[in-house]
Amino acid sequence: MNRSHPHTDVVLVGIFILFHAVGIYLMLQAPETFATDFAEEDGIVEYLTAVLLFGGSMALLAQAIQWYSFGGLKRFGLLTAFYALLFFFAAGEEVSWGQRIFGWESTEYFLENNHQGETNLHNLMLGEVNLTKTLFGWVLTTAVLLYLLVLPALYGRARRVDRFVQVMAVPVPRLQHALMALFATGLMAFVDVQRQFELYELAFSIITLAIFLHPRNGDMYFNDRATDLIPAPAA
Repeated sequence: MNRSHPHTDVVLVGIFILFHAVGIYLMLQAPETFATDFAEEDGIVEYLTAVLLFGGSMALLAQAIQWYSFGGLKRFGLLTAFYALLFFFAAGEEVSWGQRIFGWESTEYFLENNHQGETNLHNLMLGEVNLTKTLFGWVLTTAVLLYLLVLPALYGRARRVDRFVQVMAVPVPRLQHALMALFATGLMAFVDVQRQFELYELAFSIITLAIFLHPRNGDMYFNDRATDLIPAPAA
C-alpha cells in the first residue's frame, strides 16, 4: 500500500449498515430466521466475515512488505507481518480452515476435544475450560474494545500512548470506526437471540479492514519519507 484508501470507508460503512439493518429486523421480527438462515453456520455472514478478515490480513501484509523494503524499518515490517498472520489465523478459524468447504474429516483429537467436532482452536475444550468462553471470549473481546474504543480516545492526548502506537506500528481507528464498534457492542448488550455474535464478528471484520486501509495515523503509514517513522530516543 502506497497511500491511504479513504473511499473504502464508504463501501465498508455501507456493508455495515446493510447487514445490521437486516440483522436487527430479523432479530426483532424473526429471530429463528436470523439464526437458521441469516447467521447460520456456513452462511453469508460467516463467509463474508472470513473474506473480510482475510482482506485485513492482506492489507497488513502489503504494508509489512512496503516497510520491510525500506532501510531501518524492517522491525516495523516484521511487526505488521505478525499482525497480518493473526488476521489470517482468524479468517481460517472462522471457516474451520475450509473443512466443510472441502469436505475433509476432523482428526481424532479434534473430534474428542472440540465441542463442535471441528478442526479449529477456538472451540477446543481443555479439560473443563471452553476456549470460546475464555481466551476467545471475554479476553479477546476486552482487548478488541480497548483497541477500538479506548485507543482512539487517548491517541493524540497521552504521550505514552502515542509512543506505543509508533513503536508497535499500530494503525489507529478513526472516530467513525469507534462509533461503529460502540453501536455493534451496544446491540449485543441489548439483544438476546441465538447466533447473535456472528453479526458482531462481521462488524469487527468490517471495522478492522476499514482501519487498516484508512487509519487515523495515515500520515505515519502512507507518507513518502518512511524513514521518518523510526522512533526517536525516549527523552
